[in-house]
Amino acid sequence: MEPFHPSLTFPFSYTFNTTTSALGGGIAENIATSCPNPWMDARIWCKLPHRLLDRVIAFLPPPAFFRSRCVCKRWYALLFSNTFLQLYLEVSQRRHWFLFFKNKSLRGSYIYRNNIGGSNGDSNRGGTNCEGYLFDPYELSWYRLSFALLPSGFSPASSSGGLICWVSDEAGPKTLILCNPIVGSMSPLPPTLRPRLLPSIGLSVNPTSIDVTVAGDDLISPYAVKNLTAESFHIDAGGFFSLWGINSSLPKLCNFESGQMVNVRGRFYCMNYGPYSVLAYDVAANNCWTIEAPMRRALRSPTLMESSGKLLLVSAVEKSKLNVPKSLRIWGLQACGTTWVEMERMPQQLYVQFDDLENGNGYRCVGHGEFITIMILGSDKALLFDMSRKRWQWIPPCPYVHAGVDGDLHGFAYEPRLATPVTGLLDQLTTIPFQAFSA
Repeated sequence: MEPFHPSLTFPFSYTFNTTTSALGGGIAENIATSCPNPWMDARIWCKLPHRLLDRVIAFLPPPAFFRSRCVCKRWYALLFSNTFLQLYLEVSQRRHWFLFFKNKSLRGSYIYRNNIGGSNGDSNRGGTNCEGYLFDPYELSWYRLSFALLPSGFSPASSSGGLICWVSDEAGPKTLILCNPIVGSMSPLPPTLRPRLLPSIGLSVNPTSIDVTVAGDDLISPYAVKNLTAESFHIDAGGFFSLWGINSSLPKLCNFESGQMVNVRGRFYCMNYGPYSVLAYDVAANNCWTIEAPMRRALRSPTLMESSGKLLLVSAVEKSKLNVPKSLRIWGLQACGTTWVEMERMPQQLYVQFDDLENGNGYRCVGHGEFITIMILGSDKALLFDMSRKRWQWIPPCPYVHAGVDGDLHGFAYEPRLATPVTGLLDQLTTIPFQAFSA
């Protein structure tokens, strides 16, 4: 057992309900008091071998795990035990959760002289602690996370493998930080080669490697940007690394807005506009191309997302001359890489309610696993679609955000993890001489 660290703070805001059915609270209470139920006899449970008890704790969802750490010093110190964390990585279940942040209007706050005007920044900048809102789609529960250790001047850009990628707001070569918000760890990456304004960020993290792609918004002058190039970062456990290699040029007339790139089976995807198409980038082949979007001239606010190894496109369909009712649809890209097949469609009665609440203000979609969340801009209303159960339902409003006052939420697919050992590969960068190269 590693040393006990009493100074570490809890990442979760303890505003959720605690019940004796939770593992931590239930065991602690029954050990301290007598119970007529022989199955909860303290004389039995207090003699349970630590290895079995640790295995039970490893199955707990993060909020219950952090509550259980209040029981005793040993349980508190499990977060620092390599033995327990290894067990946790082996047996813990994948949780397709979401992490939301208050929206930051960065494009209006830029001054192209490579600094940011303090008067134009928002409440999350300038040294104010940033916070995120974790949503559990299985229990329809919200939790608040603090990012107190994160330096000011960074915004969340992408997520993968339990890590959130933050990118510097300042125009110029971008600095990225990989953060595990559950345990508060932060791992910086070397600055990018090209100066950029608001590039799109793609992140892919697996147990043995990290891939990052930064694309578009090349800062070709102090007053102009174009989507000309993309550059990639790679490091893996096999000892191979590339520190920001410039990729081949992006396709001509590439017109994608800055945002998050979706990773599916070694390829990054993002939406291209005017008319709609999908920009695809194969990391291994260092090749970019475009894929025509379905019903591209009738889409409104299309969004890409990954689900079970497949690329999905979610969009409202609206066209005055279309001979079908307005709707919100979900398409899946087939294995051939060029054909889309409609998978789901929002029930028409529900879409009428959605359309009335949305009222042309727009919406944001985020997908993770079998879940899709649809946040209506300008309100606290949101929908959750469970693709495995074919069920639509309204999400309880986030209790930490005041609709119309704090702004809208934008989110990321997030898998909470107590440990992300792959970030240990980044420690090698301190001993590796940096040599830029062009592909």
